[in-house]
Amino acid sequence: MNYFVYILKNKKKTKLTTYVGYTNNLKKRLNLHNSGKGAKFTRGRSWKVVYSEKFSTKKEAMSREYYIKKDKKFRNYIKSL
Repeated sequence: MNYFVYILKNKKKTKLTTYVGYTNNLKKRLNLHNSGKGAKFTRGRSWKVVYSEKFSTKKEAMSREYYIKKDKKFRNYIKSL
C-alpha cells in the first residue's frame, strides 16, 4: 500500500493557510477535508492540493509529514506557489 504526504492550500480574502497531512488515499482525503469531515483545522474552508509525495510505508510518510511541519522555509515556499 502506498501513502502520501500532502500540503493543502486555502486562500480566504487576504489570509493564506496551509495544512500538512498524510493518507493512503489522497483523493478521498481531500474530499473529506472539503466536505467538513476531515481534520478539525480544515473545516469550513475550500482546499486544494499544492504538493504531494508518495511513500511505500506509513512510517516513512509520517516521518516526512513531521519534517515538513517543522520546516517553515519549505512551507513558506509552498505558500508562494
